[in-house]
Amino acid sequence: MARNIQSLERAAAMLRLLAGGERRLGLSDIASSLGLAKGTAHGILRTLQQEGFVEQDDASGRYQLGAELLRLGTTYLDVHELRARALVWTDDLARSSGESVHLGVLHQQGVLIVHHVFRPDDSRQVLEIGAMQPLHSTALGKVLSAYDPVAHSEALEADRKAYTDRTVCEPDGFEHILDITRARGYAADVEETWEGIASIAAPIHDRRRMPVGAVGITGAVERLCREDELRPELVAAVRDCARAVSRDLGAGRF
Repeated sequence: MARNIQSLERAAAMLRLLAGGERRLGLSDIASSLGLAKGTAHGILRTLQQEGFVEQDDASGRYQLGAELLRLGTTYLDVHELRARALVWTDDLARSSGESVHLGVLHQQGVLIVHHVFRPDDSRQVLEIGAMQPLHSTALGKVLSAYDPVAHSEALEADRKAYTDRTVCEPDGFEHILDITRARGYAADVEETWEGIASIAAPIHDRRRMPVGAVGITGAVERLCREDELRPELVAAVRDCARAVSRDLGAGRF
């Protein structure tokens, strides 16, 4: 049986201690509550403070939970609320379009797939929840980069790999695509990431009108395109789905 890492266990215990009871605790209180020497407790607190998980009040010297930990917790809740709100609408989109549907959020310079609805046919498919997609070439990634300033910065800082001959990697060309995405309200990927595959995606906003994710469909180019153009009814279906999820999140009408 694998052994637990003691320092991580102690750090987790500190975070739980700070999360309950009094909002701020001194070094002596933390050390005595956890049965640790002051030096050991201080070293762990210093590391947590450097990572933003703990903050120290300058006046009293007491410790409290940091903004980074609270941000991570909010992100976790937002993603689960996003998935819950999107379940019905993404199922409807898969049925109406006949294609697979992906729900993605920004994560570590990429798009994390948090929900995946299979294409409604008898073909063999692989569940892609937890998979990562690039920001600069996929429809989901372009939407996030166009509407989320953090995603935009991440996309520009990342290594923009050329997956196919159609992948746009240069900063100016990428910025032009983002301008087009914002102007028309959706993004496309026609063989920019995978040969023979196209996708369409639109942004999802929350009650603060902030972009929290993107939803899109993916399928063979010959099904999503007609005469080298994306089928307008599929574009409309994706945008309607994104608007519906946004409304359920309290964003109102877009």
